[in-house]
Amino acid sequence: MADAMVTGRWQAKYRYARLSPRKARLVIDMIRGHRCNEALNILKFSKQRPAVDIAKTLRSAMANADEQEADMGRLYIAEARVDMGPTTLRWRPKDRGRAHPILKKTSHIHIVLAEK
Repeated sequence: MADAMVTGRWQAKYRYARLSPRKARLVIDMIRGHRCNEALNILKFSKQRPAVDIAKTLRSAMANADEQEADMGRLYIAEARVDMGPTTLRWRPKDRGRAHPILKKTSHIHIVLAEK
């Protein structure tokens, strides 16, 4: 995970996460615009698998903000997006000597926090 601070905003990135961007976007849409503690509760009780990696990234962004002495009670998710990463191609053997592709997709998770 790579971390950085933008003026008055704190961000965290989780690059090359081994999950499908389409499925991760469903989870990230649930937390966009919420306060950080509220978003962590939503992710904690979510049954989707990407919620674990998104919560890890959110906690990393909160730690970055805490390091810069931000007011933790006023933090909210200003920007949250999932971009597509590189796809790894694997082959599945099929009948009569054929092979079908299996696409192992990856994602880049970006979370930016700001104070209200």
